[in-house]
Amino acid sequence: MYEPIRTKSVHSTVAADDTRIPHRSREEELDIQLAGHLSALLAVTDELGLTEAGDAIARQIARLRGGLPPVRHAGLSGADPKALHTRAHALAGRALLVAASRADTAAAILAAERMDAHAAADALPTAA
Repeated sequence: MYEPIRTKSVHSTVAADDTRIPHRSREEELDIQLAGHLSALLAVTDELGLTEAGDAIARQIARLRGGLPPVRHAGLSGADPKALHTRAHALAGRALLVAASRADTAAAILAAERMDAHAAADALPTAA
């Protein structure tokens, strides 16, 4: 009634501790996650025109990536600066959480400073 299977299964029964599969440590995963959050923060920071802060963030990203400098944001979206500051504050908060969990003091201090700066800028009244 049914044709017998003559080919090998595509599903593997290899154990999870197989040495052929590359694995990353928890710290490597946190480095990748932190670099990602900082990269998103860098894009918003560059869009706001905050060059000095952007340079500090870029240095941290390069350190996390082993010396590879990040690509800098080239275009402007025309978004409302207040909305950009709100977004940057949230991104800095995420970066702070990851930096704290991996005990990265330099990145945590930078993220906290950026949170403070964006919170202060977000609190300023907008010109109508």
